[in-house]
Amino acid sequence: MFFKCLKITLILAIIILLPRISMAIEKKAIFAGGCFWCMEEAFDKLEGVKNVISGYTGGDLKNPSYEEVTKGNTGHYEAIEVTYDSEKIQYSQLLDFFWQNIDPFNNRGQFCDLGSSYLSAIFFKNDEEKKEISKSKNRLKINTGNIQTHILPFKEFYRAEEYHQNFYQKNPDHYKAYKSGCGREKRLNQVWNTIKDK
Repeated sequence: MFFKCLKITLILAIIILLPRISMAIEKKAIFAGGCFWCMEEAFDKLEGVKNVISGYTGGDLKNPSYEEVTKGNTGHYEAIEVTYDSEKIQYSQLLDFFWQNIDPFNNRGQFCDLGSSYLSAIFFKNDEEKKEISKSKNRLKINTGNIQTHILPFKEFYRAEEYHQNFYQKNPDHYKAYKSGCGREKRLNQVWNTIKDK
């Protein structure tokens, strides 16, 4: 009788806890910060981030290709989908990290990549995320009127072609040459060191 009760108790505990575990694991955030190769590398390093996928979002064209998006007439951004464990990292922390990895003052693109598909943006899925984005902007301690990053409702995320996924790992030499030549790290240091000094 004791073991039967114990078994029932364990089953009930699993039924109660399982939704909470899956909720923590399944949360996703969508960011656009210019080249998705670079954004993928940055977010991959965060503890609590389970997966980062490069893709396209923001426009209306279904299943767009890289060529279509970079031509600039689809309304899509190069973006990343970040799957994270909310018990290890919160959405607010992801937002703070996002700002540190973009130039929020650029209204033409990001770094050497110019055009509408390279603009920076945060895509919110609900009112709670929208509020967190507003709070994160205030934490920047800068004139938020100068921020060019778009805050947009999420529509649908389309996974980019396979050769774009984990590009920094698959093609490290090509990636390093691109990132250095694009001046990403240099500009990030200029932007955020200037803000810290204020």
